[in-house]
Amino acid sequence: MDSINKTFVKEFILLGLSGYPTLEIMFFSLILVMYLVILIGNGLLIIASIFDSHLHTPMYFFLGNLSFLDICYTSSSVPSTLVSLISKERNISFSGCAVQMFFGFAMGSTECFLLGMMAFDRYVAICNPLRYPVIMNKMVYVLMASVSWLSGGINSIVQTSLAMRLPFCGNNIINHFLCEILAVLKLACADISLNIFTLAVSNMAFLVLPLLVIFFSYMFILYTILRMNSATGRRKAFSTCSAHLTVVIIFYGTIFFMYAKPKSQDHLGNDNLQATEGLISMFYGVVTPMLNPIIYSLRNKDVKVAVKYVLNWKAVKQ
Repeated sequence: MDSINKTFVKEFILLGLSGYPTLEIMFFSLILVMYLVILIGNGLLIIASIFDSHLHTPMYFFLGNLSFLDICYTSSSVPSTLVSLISKERNISFSGCAVQMFFGFAMGSTECFLLGMMAFDRYVAICNPLRYPVIMNKMVYVLMASVSWLSGGINSIVQTSLAMRLPFCGNNIINHFLCEILAVLKLACADISLNIFTLAVSNMAFLVLPLLVIFFSYMFILYTILRMNSATGRRKAFSTCSAHLTVVIIFYGTIFFMYAKPKSQDHLGNDNLQATEGLISMFYGVVTPMLNPIIYSLRNKDVKVAVKYVLNWKAVKQ
């Protein structure tokens, strides 16, 4: 009898905001506009970091990686979300769900490491400026970015394969916009203790460890800045760090808000929770990648000059 109940799920149904038709229309418009801003803003940053020789430094190399990551992450989930909102087609195949979960987890893990690498880069630049060209040479910062991407991909392969090998006993309704790993694990009709353990290890490696690197890097940076005699030097040091620190606060603040809610609130059918998780999911998946290029452009003179150069160059070409 137990083997009969464990039917193979061929597709999942993403609830999203299925009880709120008015909100769905509003979400579709907002997400579409923000997705276009993500593509244009991050695309301009990537082009500027490639073609402007003034931006051929480790900081802007990491920024280009972050912009490319944001485009990949949103492109793996936003188009399908837009289709489901406008067409009411909420089905996603088992393999499609696995691919979406893989890209979401891989991009999230990679971004955590990249933000940690960027904090270390700022630490070396401000606390050891004379040794900066030696410590952060091209081979080093390319290797750092490669490790971020590779480790994020491996982590996602492990987590996705462990989640999608589980049996699902007929219940295929995911209370989310996306095939988010925790939402999928709730549908499994088997012991998920291994999944919980590997997720805990993953969180330690990809959330806590980079956060510690960021924290201690900025503690040393703050100590160095406060010891500077020049007010101009202090302002310049603060301006180079403020954009990255703002992105870190938004990124980690949203993640902790998503995954630190009380377990008692975590059950299917709670309409208020469903709407709230939809808003948080949108903020994490769309608003944060949209804000990244805006924050770096507003707070960085070099980026603004490079973007203007790219736009003027395109205008001349036309």
